[in-house]
Parts: sequence; C-alpha cells; structure tokens
Amino acid sequence: MTSLPLLQAALTGFFVGLGLIIAIGAQNAFVLRQGLARTHVLPVVAICAASDAILIVAGVAGLGTLVRSSPILLQVATYSGALFLACYGLYAFRRAAAPSALEAAQEVKTGLSATIATCLAFTFLNPHVYLDTVVLVGSISATFEGSARVAFGAGAAFASLIWFTVLGFGARFASPLFAKPSAWRVLDLVIGIVMTALALSLVLSSPKS
Repeated sequence: MTSLPLLQAALTGFFVGLGLIIAIGAQNAFVLRQGLARTHVLPVVAICAASDAILIVAGVAGLGTLVRSSPILLQVATYSGALFLACYGLYAFRRAAAPSALEAAQEVKTGLSATIATCLAFTFLNPHVYLDTVVLVGSISATFEGSARVAFGAGAAFASLIWFTVLGFGARFASPLFAKPSAWRVLDLVIGIVMTALALSLVLSSPKS
C-alpha cells in the first residue's frame, strides 16, 4: 500500500470515528441528558472521550500491529473494514429514510459518583463500543504504516473528544435541533456518503498480494 500523508490518515480516522459515534444510542442520550441538566457535564465528557481513546489505542497498538504483521490478515482486515463501512453507510441511508429524534429528559440530578458509575456502565457494558473501537478502528488502522497509523488513531480519538464535548456542553443550544427528525436525516445522509466513500477508498488502496 502506498503510504498516505499524515493529515489524510488523520482525517480518515476522524471521519471513521465520527461516523461510528454519531448515532442515537444510550450513551449519547445519557451525555445529552447531563448536558441539558448542566449536571457533571465535564466528568461525563472526559470519561466518554478518554474511554474511547484508551480503546482506540488498544485497537491500533494491539490488533492493528497483529494484523499488520500478516499480509493475509491485512487483506482480510482491509476488505472486511470496507464491507463494514459500506454496510454502515447503507444503514445510515436507511436511518435517513425514517429518521427519529433524540429525546432527553432534563430532570437529571444524580450525585457525581452515581453519574460516573452510570457513564462507565453505558461505555464499557456496551459490546458495540468494542466492535467500533478495538476491532474496526484497530483493523482499519493496520492499512496504514508507521506514523500514519498513529495519525489515524489520533484522528479517531479526536473525533470522539469533539463529539462528546459538543454533545455535552452544547446540549442547551442544540436540544431543539436534536429533537427534529429532519436534522438527523441530513446528518445520516452525510454519514452514509462519508462511510461509502471511505469504504471505496480502502478497497482502492488495499494491499496487493
């Protein structure tokens, strides 16, 4: 595979990470609720972003290194990652066809310890987070070499930080937007296009046997 510039690798990681994390789910709803209530927002955002970063590092350093060491595994990871991204893009298009809204009640006044415990549960008891960060991000990172792989992982982790920061601290301003299905339709259309483009890019730049 031809080495990609660091910026391109980082941007690829950023859009992969952003596309995977932006979806209506329990963790996002929890962060949004805390943001609307303006309760323990900083710890919640920090835990979510740091947890994703740790799992991404584990995937890039562990699974990514393992896959990179085997040309066969590298090809499998490349085409599997492309297939996953393509399917995820189709899923985003499907969500766009029948969008829903992200609702969050504002009466959230739990203590800090209970909030942290709940946040950790939403993060680490969700099997999907391991598929997204360790398996998928780790496998796709193996298609990059050396510092480009590090840049890809950094981009994915930065996407998580940006998303949770915006979702938590911007909740009071963005809640009317999140309540509109039309906004999610546009967002899912964009995600679908980006994921499909990334899948195509992986295939075109795949390692040749």
